[in-house]
Amino acid sequence: MKALGMLSGGAAEGLVASLSQAFRAETGLEIKGEYGAVGGMADKLRNGARADIIILTAALVARLAAEKLVVESSIADVGVVETALAVRSGDPKVSVGNADDLRKALVAADAIFAPDTKISTAGIHVAKVLQQLGIADEVAGRLKIYPNGATAMRELAASQARHPIGCTQSTEIISTRGVELSGALPRGCELATMYTAAVATHAANAAEAKALIRLLTSPDASEARRSAGFL
Repeated sequence: MKALGMLSGGAAEGLVASLSQAFRAETGLEIKGEYGAVGGMADKLRNGARADIIILTAALVARLAAEKLVVESSIADVGVVETALAVRSGDPKVSVGNADDLRKALVAADAIFAPDTKISTAGIHVAKVLQQLGIADEVAGRLKIYPNGATAMRELAASQARHPIGCTQSTEIISTRGVELSGALPRGCELATMYTAAVATHAANAAEAKALIRLLTSPDASEARRSAGFL
């Protein structure tokens, strides 16, 4: 079956999956999505990867529009995603009302699961927060880094550590079996990121890409966005 090619940050994976049946009914196309750290997905597009649609952070999409790699007039906001904490299903939730609570929770964890700290939205922020809290060196040996948030959360779910914790985008936590959302990061350490969609300049299925953007952003999909973790 003909497929719509997509490059996307992991934050949108659960939402796209929830709307894939409606998209197929409307267009007759499957969605062939590749999900990963947003920086890596942007670089794939720059390096010639074929895609019809991208879903990345607003800042990255704006840069790709300036580079003429996406159609500027097609850009549409999907929603805001918070970076949050995760625990294994069944483990006690972690309460972090302020930066000191967060510092204590991270120091107490014997494994900290996070996405790539150089090219993923949440991973870059995790590295920044650890420096901000003054514990980067202290927890370095316990930091478990994976290519993207979804992988990090699957590894958290399977972890045999006594007191593991995870930190990535809330949407990736919600869509991963075996982990639970423990709460957003506290004020001063928080991150809320706008994700936007756009049609790739060299899209082979531009009309269908526009149809998916309409579906992702429509009022009728508001409950799907909320359930997936978009604010």
